[in-house]
Amino acid sequence: MSGLEKVILATMKMADGSTILRRNRPGTKAKDFSRWPDEPFEEMDSTLAVQQYIQQQIRREPANIDVILTPPDAQDEGVWKYEHLRQFCMELNGLAVRLQSECHPETCTQMTATEQWIFLCAAHKTPKECPAIDYTRHTLDGAACLLNSNKYFPSRVSIKESSVAKLGSVCRRVYRIFSHAYFHHRTIFDEFENETYLCRRFTAFVTKYNLMSKDNLIVPIMEEEGSGETDA
Repeated sequence: MSGLEKVILATMKMADGSTILRRNRPGTKAKDFSRWPDEPFEEMDSTLAVQQYIQQQIRREPANIDVILTPPDAQDEGVWKYEHLRQFCMELNGLAVRLQSECHPETCTQMTATEQWIFLCAAHKTPKECPAIDYTRHTLDGAACLLNSNKYFPSRVSIKESSVAKLGSVCRRVYRIFSHAYFHHRTIFDEFENETYLCRRFTAFVTKYNLMSKDNLIVPIMEEEGSGETDA
């Protein structure tokens, strides 16, 4: 992620003529990040407007997945999918950091989910087995390299269909981080998910845009949510 994305320098004119600087200043505490008023999408005058809008919706209500995944009117679908996937990868780094506390190469020697699923790491010349935490790092690094590639994604406002077609493979690989965490580090997964709703949002996203086969969505998070509502 570039410094430009970490610190969005957009400004907003208030009714009284004052200006709000949309910037997290050095030394800002995490709980105070991005504590500026919401801005209508049509007033976001930046090539990063879609990213800014998505992040604004997440900050406002992270559990409201339908709203977060609903694009503004006339929004290009390819750019919308691309920006959401970038956001997922950025947020998944938070889960990766938490996994480091107990997902060690000595204990999680393979990237597995259930006993039926062992994943090979595509970061090598020939895909091969990696310890789960290394697989996680390699996958997020690889996703960042692709999504920041000037060859495939030179613009943030218009994306070729051939480049959009690459998003599905990224989705399949990063989803495995969720599945490993769910089946092998459930406490960490639950704590992270209760704060971010990230796996729920990701599952809804790839389902809505048909980016993954439902057979590969092995974390039963939507089923659990549904059964919880039924029991209530």
